[in-house]
Amino acid sequence: MSTPSAQYSLTIRIEIDHKPGMLGLVASAIGRAGGVIGTIDLVEAHDDKLLRDITVDAAEEDQWGSITAEIDAVEGVRVVDTTDRTFLMHVGGKIEQHNKHPLRTRDDLSMAYTPGVARVCTAIHEDPAKAFQYTIKRNTVAVVSDGTAVLGLGDIGPEAAMPVMEGKCMLFKEFAGVDAFPICLNTKDPDEIVETVKRISPTFGGINLEDISAPRCFEIEDRLKAELDIPVFHDDQHGTAIVVLAALMNACKLTGRELSSLRVLVTGLGAAGVAVSKILMEAGVSFVIGADSKGLVSTQRADYLDGSMNSSKRWYAEQTNPENVTGTPADALPGMDLFIGLSGARIFPATALESMNDDAMVFAMANPNPEVSPEEAAPYARIIATGRSDYPNQINNVLAFPGVFRGALDVRARAITEDMKVSAARAIAEIVTDAELREDYIIPSAFNRDVADAVAAAVAESARRDGTAQADEGAIGFATTDAAQFSPG
Repeated sequence: MSTPSAQYSLTIRIEIDHKPGMLGLVASAIGRAGGVIGTIDLVEAHDDKLLRDITVDAAEEDQWGSITAEIDAVEGVRVVDTTDRTFLMHVGGKIEQHNKHPLRTRDDLSMAYTPGVARVCTAIHEDPAKAFQYTIKRNTVAVVSDGTAVLGLGDIGPEAAMPVMEGKCMLFKEFAGVDAFPICLNTKDPDEIVETVKRISPTFGGINLEDISAPRCFEIEDRLKAELDIPVFHDDQHGTAIVVLAALMNACKLTGRELSSLRVLVTGLGAAGVAVSKILMEAGVSFVIGADSKGLVSTQRADYLDGSMNSSKRWYAEQTNPENVTGTPADALPGMDLFIGLSGARIFPATALESMNDDAMVFAMANPNPEVSPEEAAPYARIIATGRSDYPNQINNVLAFPGVFRGALDVRARAITEDMKVSAARAIAEIVTDAELREDYIIPSAFNRDVADAVAAAVAESARRDGTAQADEGAIGFATTDAAQFSPG
């Protein structure tokens, strides 16, 4: 059975006899059923009975029945009610809008709305760039999805994608102070998605594309980047790529390797797999081989030769696998320094990792079940990373995207460039000091509050360096506005 997790957390309300030892019997019952107790709260106390709420983590939803049955079997205890804590968190959605200024008087209303607002509208009409100064555009990102590649669930549609997009917006706000809004579109057509995003773009300072299936996601992002003057960032691609590169920088430091000398195998060539390969090559890795569901990608593969391979895979075939290795992923493992899994569970036996070079690095990131479990990989790899929060070295996109957009918004960057991504990766890597660096700590925690600020600073500096920035940090603050000089014009 899997490890108990908060995602299957239950609050169980019990009525229990008010006498010594009863709580211990309940705890034992929960343990026998495989649950892990969190908090225990007293709700009501009477002379003969107590009402308590007990939070219990389970390994899966099916386990809940056995947990409550074990509790009910204890003499003097009755299960009154249960609450799914994950669903409870989502009731009514997870985000809401708040006003920044109170509306208490007629004066407040006349400045926030009519008639005073007309003066601000006129100023923006005369200089549209002032929208970054006087509207939410300066700090707001649209999180846009069509619901076609949501988590490991696949094409579940725009309504079902909303909880994920709301969660993404929470992360933007929590870690970087960026206001984000979920926008789930009822279309899968790339032309319609591009047109819709272009039409709503005046409201936003950046566009975060999310959970759009490959290869459509590549076309959609490329077209929007070409047609908009605000940053467009597909997090499934570039967020993953940035964090992988950050982890690899530290893994190389620990194992005494140079990026340029690495031999790398990547499995899973969807959005993340292609982007990870690109950023590694941008950072100096010269030998990359990729595999999809049909095997190793090369210019010798049948679908490349007959022209049926899609455009992103054709690019991949032409830019990687210089030795034209063919076959299965396991066939490419001998002599590899790094395996990066972005595919699915158990694509080869763990023993296949034995053929990799000494001090092998294994980044097995399929969720919830990695390509090879860390326990199985341990005898063959010096450094292991996953996409899961219950193992060390979690490759988590939250380390990247909040700070990337914070930095881009701060300098009004027109785009997010490859140099900005590599700079972000370097900033994340440098959070882990030489004294802290070890095999089970090559990447900072998702809750390290220094990360977003460091990434934002690195991204902003890169944008200034390559000419992508349209304003200095702080240049859109109130002190430098025309309003401070009492003139909107």
